[in-house]
Amino acid sequence: MPIGLSIRRVVAILLLVLASIVARPASAATGTPLGVCILPAASDESPAALFAHPDRFDCISRQTDHGGGDYWALSQPLSTATPPQALLRQASLWQQRTTLYVLYADGAIRHTGYTSATAGRHLMLGAIIQLALPPHHARPVRLLWHIEGSLNRRGILIGPTIVAPSTAARTEVEMAALYAAFAGMCLSLLIYNLALWAALRQAFQPAYCLMVLCLLGYAFTSSGLLGQLTDIDNNDRQRLNYVLLAWSAAAAMVFARAFLERRVFDGWLRPYSNAVVAFLLLATGSYALFAPRFADITDPLSTTGYVLVLTWLVPVLVRAWRRRSNYLWVFALAWGAPVALAGVRVLAAFNFIGWQLWIDNSTLLAMALEAALSSLGVAYRIRLLSLERDEAREQEIAARLLAATDPLTGLLNRRAFLDDAIGRTQDHQLVLIDIDHFKSINETIGHDGGDEVLRVIARALRSSASPEALVARVGGEEFAMLAPADRPLDAGAVLDALRRERMPFDLTVTASIGTCIGPMTREVDWKAMYRCADRALFEAKAAGRDRVRNGIARAA
Repeated sequence: MPIGLSIRRVVAILLLVLASIVARPASAATGTPLGVCILPAASDESPAALFAHPDRFDCISRQTDHGGGDYWALSQPLSTATPPQALLRQASLWQQRTTLYVLYADGAIRHTGYTSATAGRHLMLGAIIQLALPPHHARPVRLLWHIEGSLNRRGILIGPTIVAPSTAARTEVEMAALYAAFAGMCLSLLIYNLALWAALRQAFQPAYCLMVLCLLGYAFTSSGLLGQLTDIDNNDRQRLNYVLLAWSAAAAMVFARAFLERRVFDGWLRPYSNAVVAFLLLATGSYALFAPRFADITDPLSTTGYVLVLTWLVPVLVRAWRRRSNYLWVFALAWGAPVALAGVRVLAAFNFIGWQLWIDNSTLLAMALEAALSSLGVAYRIRLLSLERDEAREQEIAARLLAATDPLTGLLNRRAFLDDAIGRTQDHQLVLIDIDHFKSINETIGHDGGDEVLRVIARALRSSASPEALVARVGGEEFAMLAPADRPLDAGAVLDALRRERMPFDLTVTASIGTCIGPMTREVDWKAMYRCADRALFEAKAAGRDRVRNGIARAA
């Protein structure tokens, strides 16, 4: 598949994904959002008493100001239009147990809930917990949550929303389309680049594939699909999700280092890159391993790791610009959106921005965009590599031609002639041509004139040779021609062609020719052939020059 076509398909998939998000930016939260108030839990409290005294709840402070622990959360009064079969959707957070109490219009209280171990039964795509309100003939009027073991790094209860079953089903289909499009894009990029790596063996390709694999793993855990398909503890799912996000960021850094030229990372930037990757992986690994213990330390440290990744980009871009990287523009284009959205995620992690579904999924969207645009960069890089290889191949061919060619006449030189001649299986005819009195020619018209005579002789030999014959300059004024014995050259016709050539200053120039026929299988055969043709050439000169003599031919 052509690179351009594959990239266009990838970008088209990405645009469809982004279009679905833009069209419904909060589709997973479509419904009636609920405001909640918070109360730290005590051991002697009952749901009925808490429903009766809503004034005890804190509705002003931010949830994260309360720290980790056990809490009660009370919703605002529900709309009178809320049907008994309504569904409750809320963000999945680090909690040990959540119990939902529903107060109905007739005063009845019903409850449902889940633990971290059983949350997968209620987990929807987008890592949304969905609970059906307990069945009752009266309408629900208020909700009360008892949340135990809340880590409360992002909140105690985030995004509670009342939705109709039809809305929830439509939202699930939309999220399935989103994640399926992302997974399909990643798989196509993965297969495509693995195939390219098998052919090109470029270091940035396995790094790119590693990044895409990590993104797939992150999407698999962050989407909630892992919880739906397995009985994994929801808190453990979040640990794994945390680690895979860090691995995705680290793999992206490794890819960037392999993609940009080595000179961009010369000096201190290379060890600094290693330090940032190590810090990010160590901090997130510590959070995943030790949470909820030490979360007050490991969570800010892991967020700081992402801050370091963002700050690492600054010297990288500056270096790439100063050192005139060929790939700076595509790198900056690919990383623009991920950097911006990663900054938003960092602000949300430090609780400067409240929770939003699109923020929660911004990493997925940003890395999807980065992966797709990086594929453009990979295609561009491969295009440059192909141009470089074509140029190198042309230079190699030119170098070989120069190494095999006599620079004055353009004919084969002695070495190239012998390389091509020795080893032929059938008998061949060797023709040696030597210019008569060439020393006196140089003395008469100078060396420049003598060089021009050599060029004229070479042109005549080339024009009189058959297509399969070899023509070479094997000495100062000595030339050789080699042709198959079953299609021999007419040495007399060659001599006539030399006589017809107009020489510099209308000088009369003659040549003597000696021929011989024999095998060319080995070097010893060449030496024997050369001696035979050279004796014939000597006989031609002894007989008065400007003539042809044939050596004793040997039957094939």
